[in-house]
Amino acid sequence: MPILLFLLDTSASMNQRTYLGTTYLDVAKGAVEVFMKLRARDPASRGDRYMLVTFDDPPYGVKAGWKENHATFMCELKNLQASGLTTLGHALRTAFDLLNLNRLVSGIDNYGQGRNPFFLEPSVIITITDGNKLTHSSGVPDELHLPLNSPLAGSELTKEPFRWDQRLFALVLRLPGAATPDNEQLGSVPTDESAITQMCEVTGGRSYCVRTQRMLNQCLESLVQKVQSGVVINFEKTGPDPPLPIHVIHYGFPWHSCHKLIYVRPNPKTGVPVGHWPIPESFWPDQNSPTLPPRSAHPMVRFSCVDCEPMVIDKLPFDKYELEPSPLTQYVLERKSPHMCWQVFVSSSGKQNDLGQPFGYLKASTTLTCVNLFVMPYNYPVLLPLLDDLFKVHKLKPNLKWRQAFEMYLKTMPPYYLLPLKKALRMMGAPNLIADTMDCGLSYSVISYLKKLSQQAKIESDRLIVSVGKKAPQETGIKVKNHSSSLSLAHRRDFKQLLQGITGEGPLRLVDINFKEFAGFQIALLNKDVKPQAYRNAYDIPRRNLLDQLTRMRSNLLRTSQKLIRGQDEDYLHSIPVAQMGNYQEYLKMMPSPLREIDPDQPKRLHTFGNPFKQDKKGMMIDEADEFVAGPQNKKRGNSNDSNSGATMKRRRSMSPLLRRPQTPPGNTNHVVVGKSPVGVQGQQNLIKPQPLEEKHNCERLSPQSQLEGSEADPAGLETIFIAPLDGSQAELRTRVIKEVRKPGRNYQAILSLLQQVKGPLNVQRYFIQHAIKEAVRFKKRVLIQQLELVLAELEEKHAASSQLPNNHGR
Repeated sequence: MPILLFLLDTSASMNQRTYLGTTYLDVAKGAVEVFMKLRARDPASRGDRYMLVTFDDPPYGVKAGWKENHATFMCELKNLQASGLTTLGHALRTAFDLLNLNRLVSGIDNYGQGRNPFFLEPSVIITITDGNKLTHSSGVPDELHLPLNSPLAGSELTKEPFRWDQRLFALVLRLPGAATPDNEQLGSVPTDESAITQMCEVTGGRSYCVRTQRMLNQCLESLVQKVQSGVVINFEKTGPDPPLPIHVIHYGFPWHSCHKLIYVRPNPKTGVPVGHWPIPESFWPDQNSPTLPPRSAHPMVRFSCVDCEPMVIDKLPFDKYELEPSPLTQYVLERKSPHMCWQVFVSSSGKQNDLGQPFGYLKASTTLTCVNLFVMPYNYPVLLPLLDDLFKVHKLKPNLKWRQAFEMYLKTMPPYYLLPLKKALRMMGAPNLIADTMDCGLSYSVISYLKKLSQQAKIESDRLIVSVGKKAPQETGIKVKNHSSSLSLAHRRDFKQLLQGITGEGPLRLVDINFKEFAGFQIALLNKDVKPQAYRNAYDIPRRNLLDQLTRMRSNLLRTSQKLIRGQDEDYLHSIPVAQMGNYQEYLKMMPSPLREIDPDQPKRLHTFGNPFKQDKKGMMIDEADEFVAGPQNKKRGNSNDSNSGATMKRRRSMSPLLRRPQTPPGNTNHVVVGKSPVGVQGQQNLIKPQPLEEKHNCERLSPQSQLEGSEADPAGLETIFIAPLDGSQAELRTRVIKEVRKPGRNYQAILSLLQQVKGPLNVQRYFIQHAIKEAVRFKKRVLIQQLELVLAELEEKHAASSQLPNNHGR
C-alpha cells in the first residue's frame, strides 16, 4: 500500500502569477490533481493512501493524515491559501514524523534484529515549491536544516529523520511571469539548484526544475513511474577492481558507488511482499549492552568484484530483489557474465570488526536484462555445503563431526538469524537441528526499552491524529522587539509630561523622546473578514463605481435609515460573494432561538431550506410497499403464481442485512399472551363462523374514513369516533405490526402484543386489526387470520356491550 504525501509550499511567495494567469499555488493544486488522475490508470493504485502537509506551523501543517478520507484530502487541497514563511525544514520534519508515526507500534523497522526488505511501507514525498529563499521567524538561512529534536519516541534509533522506504521528490516551479517563445525541446528535465535538491538525492529521489506547463506534465508522468515498492540501499565496491572489458573502458562513469532502489515485489496472490532472510546489522548484538547503537537509514552494502559461482541447494529458500537501473547495473550487464556473481557484505556484521561474512550476491539475469540481489543465509558458503551433506550423505542422521561443524557455524552467525533459519529448516524437513534455548541476542533492558517506546509511540500517534484538522489560532499582531537598552516611555516617571508634549498640551521635549523605541507595541495583521471601507479614500474607488459610491456616501451622510450600519445601503446588504450565498448554517446560527411549540405532542417538522415540501417521514402515512423493500422492486410481482410467490418469499428472507431496517422493541412491556386472554382462542373457534376472505377484507373497509361513512351511529357517536390521520407514534406502531405479519414463522405473539398497545376509539383499533388481516391474506397465513378474526370479534362484542350500558341505565 504505497503512501503518497504531498508537501505544498504555502508561503506568501506562492501568490506570484505565472504566464498562465494563475498563481504558483494554483499550479501546485492542479499538479496534485493531474498526478492523481495519472496514477489512477494503474490498477495497483486502489491501495494508495494520500496525505497532505503544508508549511504551516506544526501540528496545523498536517491537513490530511492517516485517518482522513479522499474527500477530506480534496477539500483541504482546494481550501489552501498562501500566507506564511518558507519553513521548508520544519515542514519536511513534520512530513517524516507523520510517516514514521506507526513504525514503532508495528515493529516494521525491527531494530537490532536485522533489516527485512519485505517489512516496508513504500512512501513517496512530493514537494511542490517555488524554490525561493528559506525563511523562518529568526531570519533567512542559506542552507536547509531539519530540526534535530523530534516529538516521536524512538527517533534517536535512526541517524536520519527518514527511513529506507521513503523517498523525496521536489517539483520546483520556475514558471516565468511573462510568456516566452516556445523553443522547448522534449528531453530529460534538469535538476534544480535550490536547497531541497541535496535532500532529495540523499533519500534516493531527485528534484525537477519546472519552467513550462509542458515540463510540469512531463515531470508528473515521470513521478507516477517512480511509485514503486522497494527500499534504498547504498552499494559500494570493496577490494580491487575487476578486469575491464574492452567495450566498457571508454565509458568512465562512477559505477563503483551508487545509491539506488531495490524493488520489493508483492506476492501476486496476497498483495503483500514475502521474504525469508534479513540484511545484517552493522554491529554484533551484545547481550550486556543496555542500548542499541543508532543505525543509518540506508544500509551500506559492499560488493566484492571477485567472480564466484552462485550457490543454491534444493528446498532452501532465498530472496531475490531487482536493482533499479544505475551505472552499477549497466556495468554488470556490460560484462556479459550471467553465470558469475559478486558477493555482498555488511561491515562489522560479524564478531570481528571487519568486513564480515557474505550474506548474498549480485548477479545478472540470464537474459542480461537486469541485475538481481540474492539474499541468502549469513555466511552461506559454509552453511549450504553442510545442509547439502545433511540431506544427501547423512540422510537427516548427522554424525558428531557434522554436528560440531554446524555448532561452529551457529556461533559465527548473528543470533537474529536463528528464527529464519529454524523456519527454513522446518520447510526443508529438518526441524530439530537448532535448540530452543538459543535467544535473539538482545539484552533485557533493550527489549523492555523497545516495548516502552512502542507504548509511547501509540500515545503520540493518537495525539497527533486528534490534532489533524484543527485550525491555527488567529494571531492578534506581530510583537516588535526592543533593541534599545533604555526603559520604555511608559515606565518613566515624567510620562505624563511627555504625553502632554506629544498631544500639544504642553511643551514638547524631543531630546527626551527616543522615536526608535517600540517596547510593548504590536503590528496589526490584516483581517480578511473585515471589508474595506472604500468611501474613506476616493482614489481607491474604480471609475465605473463612482456614481454608486456617491449614493452610498449620501445615504451615510443623511442617515435616512436607522437599520443600516455606516457605509452600507439596501443594495450593499445583498451584495455578498457567490461562495457565501448557500451558507445557510451560518445564517441559522445568527437567528434568535425559536419560541416553544404550543402543542409539544405534535411531531416536529424539519426545516425546509431548499425544499418547502420536505416533511418528516415518521409522522406521515407511509406506503407499506415502499417501506418494506429498501432495494429495487421486482417488476414481475403482478404474476403471483405459486412459483413466483415462493421465489419472492425466498428473496425477502435472503435480503442483505444492510437493507433490513432495525427492529425497534415496543415501548410497552406489558405483553398480553393470547392463551391467557379472558376469552381463549380455542373457545372462540366454535362460536364464531369465519366469513369469506374476499368479501371481508375489502380495501375500502380499511380506511378510517370509510368506517365513518358506513357507520349507522348517531352524530354524537360520529364525533367521538372521528380520528385524524395517524400521528407519528401510531404510524410507527402500524409499521411494526405490518413488519411482524410479514416475518416468516408461526410465532404470532408479538403481533397480538402490538395490537394490545393500540390506543384510541373503536374505529382506530378496528383499522389496525383489519390492516393486519389484509397483510396476513397476502402472505397466506391462515392460522394468523383466524386469530386476528377472533380478536376483532372480541373487540366488537366488547364495544356492543359497552354501548348498551348507558341505555339500560337510562331505563
